[in-house]
Amino acid sequence: MGSLEKEVTVAQNKRYGTIGEPEPCTKEESERTYLDERIAVPNTGSPGFSFRKLWAFTGPGFLMSIAYLDPGNIESDLQCGAIAGFKLLWVLLGATVLGLLCQRLAVRLGVVTGMDLAQICRYYYPKAPRWILWILVEIAIIGSDMQEVIGTAIAFSLLSSGRIPLWGGVLITIIDTLFFLFLDKYGLRKLEAFFALLITIMAVTFGYEYVVVKPDQREVLKGMFYPYCSGCGSPELLQAVGIIGAIIMPHNIYLHSSLVKSRVVDRKQKQEVSEANMYYMIESSIALFVSFLINLFVMAVFAEAFYNKTNQDAYDVCQNSSSPHADVFPSNNDSLSVDIYKGGVILGCFFGPAALYIWAVGILAAGQSSTMTGTYAGQFVMEGFLNLKWSRFYRVLFTRSCAIIPTVFVAAFKDVEHLTGMNDLLNVLQSILLPFALLPVLTFTSMRPLMCDFVNGLIGKIVAILLIALIMAINLYFVFVYIPMLDSIPLYVLAAVLLFFYAVFNLYLLWTCCLAHGAECLSWGRHRQFSYEVPEDLKNNISNQQQ
Repeated sequence: MGSLEKEVTVAQNKRYGTIGEPEPCTKEESERTYLDERIAVPNTGSPGFSFRKLWAFTGPGFLMSIAYLDPGNIESDLQCGAIAGFKLLWVLLGATVLGLLCQRLAVRLGVVTGMDLAQICRYYYPKAPRWILWILVEIAIIGSDMQEVIGTAIAFSLLSSGRIPLWGGVLITIIDTLFFLFLDKYGLRKLEAFFALLITIMAVTFGYEYVVVKPDQREVLKGMFYPYCSGCGSPELLQAVGIIGAIIMPHNIYLHSSLVKSRVVDRKQKQEVSEANMYYMIESSIALFVSFLINLFVMAVFAEAFYNKTNQDAYDVCQNSSSPHADVFPSNNDSLSVDIYKGGVILGCFFGPAALYIWAVGILAAGQSSTMTGTYAGQFVMEGFLNLKWSRFYRVLFTRSCAIIPTVFVAAFKDVEHLTGMNDLLNVLQSILLPFALLPVLTFTSMRPLMCDFVNGLIGKIVAILLIALIMAINLYFVFVYIPMLDSIPLYVLAAVLLFFYAVFNLYLLWTCCLAHGAECLSWGRHRQFSYEVPEDLKNNISNQQQ
């Protein structure tokens, strides 16, 4: 077994995570990340539930929930409502519950081991698979960040009545870099409060649309709790698949496993670790419930107001209004097609200018908040996989540039139709890359030498395996739908090569996952550590830090 980098480590046998508390930070200010700050958890003197402790643990789940509210999710919601009405609300609810189960695995891994998913991947996977995994996760982060940049640009366009061009809105997001660095200096709790403010803005703005449109509450409840889709065809099925791809994002699992390290937990004490898992689960459930309500507001608004509408309906209303965007919808009887941009326009046409501008403010809040959490995910993934310590400025500059440069070219040379159309492809990308987060987190949380008494139970394993099977089935569906649309031999060849490597790497991750679940007969070489014990370097680090 090769030499591995040394850092905060995992407990084994009767220990329940990393040893002791984090070392005092000695890094220069320019290299500090907000996770260098640790939030103390009050000692209430009793083992029962405490709201003071819940408040101390509150924060990471709400930062994580931002990924469930990014512009890609909002666009998926409104399209689903306009195309399928209330029929797929149960898919939104189910996808959110599945997302919570994924985040639970990430939380447990971070709390028990004191390391995030990317760090543990660096210890266990050989160099080549580790680098491939890092590149794939970075692609997911860049794809998500592009959605956020697109949403922000469209929000600025709507707020300025088209005076700010799309490429100008994309360039404005460069300011996020400086704002992010400025905000980061004020401490973790203030940062978490700022994200809570952005979530509140989204809840108020999209809630306003919900109140104005007044969806049929009986249809809302029926759509949520009665799994049906009468008369649905391929368009509705595509929307259902898109909801799952938009909500559960691969980089969010890596992010959440790192965010939970920000609270002081004595990982030598099983009770404290168990308590931290409980409070984080409660906090994550509350956060995702809020995100579900916001997504519900959007889907129900468009289901009530624009289901079974045609472009002609929208054209007639917009022509009779004072909307500056009256020429957005064509005069034909095709089914109404909406996206983030058209969604704001049509709300303004039907319900007045206030609805348009409030919609744009909500999209702006969604874009800004998810941009920042995407930047955090980028820095945690880079540090975890590569043990690369960059200054905050260079980390933010790298991740933002990767998203802004391709987006600004599209915005400069194409119209808003092409820009918003990218969101669909980026949602597909998130779904395709999701196994590269789910398989590792299931693998490591199922390893008893690593997780000790907090290893996944039978029910948890079955649910996670079924979820992974569902995601892979969805990806196969996308393959069968989209590949025939390529209509080019070179593109067919490129798709075949990419699919081959994609399948091979998924099989590799499935193999290591089987090793973690007890298939010792399949293990060989360095991969034996997936079956038997944590790496020797980790155990040595435990001894060194205990002395």
